[in-house]
Amino acid sequence: MKNRSRRSFINKLIGGSIGIGALYSCTSPSKENKAESTGSKLPVIKEVDICVLGGSCTGVFAAVRASRLGASVAIVEKQNAFGGVATNSLVNIWHSLLDTEFKQQIIAGLTVEVIERLASRNAVIRMERSASEGVKLNSQELKIELDELITESGVIPYLNTLFSEPLFDDDGKLTGVIVDNKSGRGIIKAEYFIDATGDGDLCNRAGLESYTYDLLQPPTTCAYFDGWDNKQFISLLRQHGKEFNIPEGFVWGAVVPRTNSYMLAGTRVFGVNCSVADDLTRAEMEGRRQVRAIMDMIRKYGKNFNVGLVGLPSHIGIRETRHIKCLYQVSDDDALYGKRFDDAIANGSYRMDIHHQEKPGLTFRYLDGTEIYSRPNFPDEVGRWRDKLPVDPTFYQIPLRSIIPHKIDNLILAGRMLDASIIAFSGIRVMVNMNQLGEAAGATAYLALNQNEKTRNISYADVRNELKKGGSVII
Repeated sequence: MKNRSRRSFINKLIGGSIGIGALYSCTSPSKENKAESTGSKLPVIKEVDICVLGGSCTGVFAAVRASRLGASVAIVEKQNAFGGVATNSLVNIWHSLLDTEFKQQIIAGLTVEVIERLASRNAVIRMERSASEGVKLNSQELKIELDELITESGVIPYLNTLFSEPLFDDDGKLTGVIVDNKSGRGIIKAEYFIDATGDGDLCNRAGLESYTYDLLQPPTTCAYFDGWDNKQFISLLRQHGKEFNIPEGFVWGAVVPRTNSYMLAGTRVFGVNCSVADDLTRAEMEGRRQVRAIMDMIRKYGKNFNVGLVGLPSHIGIRETRHIKCLYQVSDDDALYGKRFDDAIANGSYRMDIHHQEKPGLTFRYLDGTEIYSRPNFPDEVGRWRDKLPVDPTFYQIPLRSIIPHKIDNLILAGRMLDASIIAFSGIRVMVNMNQLGEAAGATAYLALNQNEKTRNISYADVRNELKKGGSVII
């Protein structure tokens, strides 16, 4: 009965729902948590140098970087394929790898390597001088390419494997993670850990301080269609969207290379925090309802609009949930004014795109000071968010400190849970930027392992040097 009581306590501790608020914090792991974890009789599945939780491109790139440097690495992904939003959520666009003037390449590394690998199979379409699109990907080809990248790099993969709890020793050191899959429940032990779960699940369940904003960017359920006509759809949406309870938001999409399919991102689910179980369930079902509503609207009013629904995502596309408090928070001005950092490990030029919850459409803020409010089938409202400068920044940077938590010496995070203010996050969150965070996390974890040091004590110069040697653009 004592063990059952302890397990009940742990389940309540790590599984409770957390509502949306301006800020909430979690305490450090309790002695009860440590006692339960260390007293478990679970088998050890694998022991490695570095364990990566989350198999998005961010997580894959973290694992590959660390493995190529010489670490033994395991990666844990809850779905049946790697790639995250780019594959399982069907979002098949990576943004520009150049600065805002399209003169200087600011992103390379594994992002470019994967693009070139896909290009050899005619699975990409390159876009020139576009603030909205850099490369259109075939998401299904990307799934297979990431499998090959993981295998070639010697990373130990665990697909269809769900992270459950962190494991601490008696001194409070993170020593393992408890996972569940078809073989049962077990432990993966490691010297260092990378949280690439998107929602910061490992950081959160390990008790690190986190926060969410009252106004979270809404998630979107994408879908594949054959016979798509975007102009006709926008017209129908304006005339008949309310009849089918289709939220008025922002519509965009892209053709899928080498197919007759079109990826539409035309839905949005308001008022949900997808790091909360009930909200995530509601969001998944509401997103699919909206896709069906789109089809029903076309069936009723779309004359000669012969469209077919051919694919739904295995996971809704999530833009934002919780953020983890780290050594530094990227401020709005840092991004909007292109601040340079001594510990910069990523560069980006994608505009700030603010997905509103309280009104339809998006607000785009550009580094040259212009601002555009855009909504489907309405004229853009153009203005300025600041006065003109003598010289405008052409890209922004993300510092390493924004992915290193204050506590837990052998942990680093990678992905959209980084520490960033609300406007800055609206731009830096996109995949080509998060890919770079994965590479930086992998290099930092390897250096910490090699030096037997805390992740927050690793020299910024050493991390930047390793990234540069591995093909990243370091400025």
